[in-house]
Amino acid sequence: MIYFDNAATTKPSSSALDRAKVFNEDMFFNPSALYAGGLMCAKEIKNAKDSVLKNLGAVNHEVIFTSCGTESDNTAIFGSVRRGTFVTDEGEHSAVYKSFSELKNRGNNVCFIPLKKYGAVDENILYNYVENNKTDFVSIVHVNNETGAINDINSIAARLKKINPALIFHADGVQAYGKIPYRISADIDLYSISSHKINGLKGTGALIRKKNVSISPIIIGGGQENDKRSGTENVFGIKVFEYAGEEHYNKLNENFFKAEQVKNAIINLLDKDIFHIISGENSSPYILSVSAKGLRGEVIMHSLEEYGIIVGNGSACSSKNRYSRVIQACGYKKDVLDGVIRLSFDFSNTVDEAVFVAEKLNEVSRRLKGII
Repeated sequence: MIYFDNAATTKPSSSALDRAKVFNEDMFFNPSALYAGGLMCAKEIKNAKDSVLKNLGAVNHEVIFTSCGTESDNTAIFGSVRRGTFVTDEGEHSAVYKSFSELKNRGNNVCFIPLKKYGAVDENILYNYVENNKTDFVSIVHVNNETGAINDINSIAARLKKINPALIFHADGVQAYGKIPYRISADIDLYSISSHKINGLKGTGALIRKKNVSISPIIIGGGQENDKRSGTENVFGIKVFEYAGEEHYNKLNENFFKAEQVKNAIINLLDKDIFHIISGENSSPYILSVSAKGLRGEVIMHSLEEYGIIVGNGSACSSKNRYSRVIQACGYKKDVLDGVIRLSFDFSNTVDEAVFVAEKLNEVSRRLKGII
C-alpha cells in the first residue's frame, strides 16, 4: 500500500509506541493520585509539556493537553473571549470554521476574510477590517489543511497587535507542528496542535497558551490541567505524542526536504493537459492539492485503490460534501471543484512511490476521459 493521505491521519510511530508502553503496562496510574505512581505520572506529563515548548521555542507559553486539535480549537475560541467581534478566514478547518458559525448563531459579530488563489488569507483585507472594526479575537490557520498554503502567523499577529494590542490571536497549527520550521512568537496567544498528524495517537492534542491569556475551561470536572481542562489525563497518549514529536523535530529539516522531493516529483510528472495544480509555491511540502478538470475526484480516488494507492479528495472532516468549501473559497468553479484530489505525505514516503502514484493518476484520468 502507498499511503498519501497523511493530512487526514498518520501511522503511529512504532518506536514512540514502544517507548511509551510502560505507561500502559506498569505506570498506568492516575496522575492526580498522591502516591508515588501517580506523582511519577504527573512528572512525566510535565516532561511532555516541556518537550512541546522546546520544539516550538516557546518561552512565555504553557501547554494544556486535550483530546484532539478540534477540542484545542474550541477551547481557544469559546474559552478566551465571551462576546464581541471575532475574525477568521474562509480557509479554516471545520473545527474553527463551524465554531465561528456557532459564535454568529449566539449573537456575536463574526467576519470571514477571503482567501488568495492558493488558500492563504488575504492579509490586506484582514488588516483593513481590524483597523476599521474593534476586534476581540482573530484565528488564522498556520498551514491550510487542503492546499497546504502557509500563513506567516508571527508576522500577521504582530501587525494585528500593533493595530489593537488587546485582541487575542489564535492559530490552528495542526498541519504545521512537527512539519515546518517554526518558532512561536510572543504575539501568538493560543496555538492548537494534534498528535495523530505527526505519527502519534488519535485522542491526544494540545493547546499552547500564552501565560497572561485568560482561558475558561469548556470541560468542567476535577480541575486537571491547572483547572483549564478537566478529565483524567491520557498519560500513554501524551507520552506517545511527546516521543513522536521528538522524532519529528530531531529530523525536521531532513524530513522537510524529503517531502519536497516527493511533492515536486508528482507535480513534474502529472499530465498538465488534465491536472491543474491548486497548491502554490508558498505551501507545505507535505500537502499537494490538484484537480483533474472535468472528472470526479472521488472516482479517481477509488480507482487508485485498485493499485493499492490511498489518497484523499479534501479534508476528511468534510468528506460528506461534494465540493470542498476551502477550494471553493479560493475562487474555483465546478469543473475544478469536482476533480479535486489531495495528496499528503509523511517522512517515510519516497520519490519512487511518488513516481508510481503520478503514473497511475495519469493512467486512470486518461482512461476516464476516454483518451486511452
